[in-house]
Amino acid sequence: MQVIKETKSLCPECLKVLEATIFEEDNKVYIEKTCPEHGKVTELYWSNYDQYQKAETLRADGTGIQNPRTQTKDGCPLDCGICPEHKSHTGLAIIDITNRCNLTCPVCFANAATAGYVYEPTKEQIFEMLENLRQNKPVAPPALQFSGGEPTIRKDLFELIKKAKEVGFHHVEVNTNGLRLANDKEFAKGLVEAGLSTIYLQFDGLTSDVYKFTRGLDLLDIKMKAIENCRKAGLSIVLVVTLVKGVNDHQIGDIIRFAKDNFDVVRCVNVQPVSICGRIAENEREKMRITIPDFMQDVEDQTNGTIKVEDFYPVPTVVPISRAVASLKGKNYVEFTTHPHCGMATYVFIEGDKMVPINRYANVDEFISTMQKIYEDAQKGNTKRAKMRLVGLLRHIKFGLLRKYLLPIVKSGSYDSLGDLHRKMLLVSSMHFMDPYNFDLQRVQRCCIHYAVPDGRIIPFCAMNSIHRPKIEEKMGIPLEEWKQKHKKSIGEVM
Repeated sequence: MQVIKETKSLCPECLKVLEATIFEEDNKVYIEKTCPEHGKVTELYWSNYDQYQKAETLRADGTGIQNPRTQTKDGCPLDCGICPEHKSHTGLAIIDITNRCNLTCPVCFANAATAGYVYEPTKEQIFEMLENLRQNKPVAPPALQFSGGEPTIRKDLFELIKKAKEVGFHHVEVNTNGLRLANDKEFAKGLVEAGLSTIYLQFDGLTSDVYKFTRGLDLLDIKMKAIENCRKAGLSIVLVVTLVKGVNDHQIGDIIRFAKDNFDVVRCVNVQPVSICGRIAENEREKMRITIPDFMQDVEDQTNGTIKVEDFYPVPTVVPISRAVASLKGKNYVEFTTHPHCGMATYVFIEGDKMVPINRYANVDEFISTMQKIYEDAQKGNTKRAKMRLVGLLRHIKFGLLRKYLLPIVKSGSYDSLGDLHRKMLLVSSMHFMDPYNFDLQRVQRCCIHYAVPDGRIIPFCAMNSIHRPKIEEKMGIPLEEWKQKHKKSIGEVM
């Protein structure tokens, strides 16, 4: 056993904060902690130590936000709000606009039927949360997701989208199971008219058996109808895959090829290895647990090497680009200083029936290294040298689409130029959200995906779902039976 670092984690049963050790053994990375009451837990963290090390070399820590909403009192992650200990900007903001749903998925961590109460902020509360998020300094979040529960069951969704655009969110997306989109042809058109950018569509596989396991019933036709209605409305889609070992991990390649074949409407395949909630025996967790290196290897194997493990990079790889452009333009941009072990991604150009990863067109390592040098020169006041290096970036990029669309981003730093490039490529990514078993405090402190809640707090994703969600929603929610009596709705319709 080789100790990598010390951190803090959670007891998966009582959620007490514990000292923890991350270590390597047999080329795998584990996290281990001991609760005085519930004993020792050892959990797989990353399934490949070599890939863990590669990601670590591209770490980029941020400085957090200048106006935290809570004070350091009980220690991280209990002070979330965001507290002064947090080290990253809000890159993607999330607002849960209901925990009601028209499904009762076995893998879901946020629905009224499971919780026993209905949490549904008022329209006015949501407006306040939008304004609160946009007050983040030195830079406000550019992107927002309305989530739940099932957001599409809210009658005021169009109004919420319009308000989000009005207060300054460039990108607004809705996280949905697709039922409303599939059954209401006009709904997608209404979303576009309201200003929605993207549908974040649950899409666990291409066969009925997968949905029966993850969602409790066959939803395959529903997904296809939802995609077709988005296509007709001109609404782009992210396919969001909840990945469970032995259930759908053999379909990753097929899902990527499906995205390629539907590239006119699909912009991203985002794979999320399942988070494990509740007390589950170690041997049962091992049957379900899948990590980012497993995902990357599956992609290589199932695309016959078209997309390789080496094509993937951790999220903070792009930080030198943000910093260099910000220094040259004298503006602030969101820095995705996510922990390097939270997610890995690659961009793929679609050329007819072929998929070509971005690093076939560019030397990504040299490009990022040069952007870091540009940032350092600009920080030292050597603007002339920084601009000369900017011109020199060309030698790291081949002629063609990438040079055409990437250079305007570097020169202008505009959201529109970034969007132009995104529309030419398919993003293949994996974000492994933590659960109490693999919870690492150092990852939480670097999270860029944050929930806004009605009491004014802004809470990192994994802290929200591992610790804070039940307390917040129970305090601000209505008991399920009381809500049903008041609204005369059955649990099967909107829970």
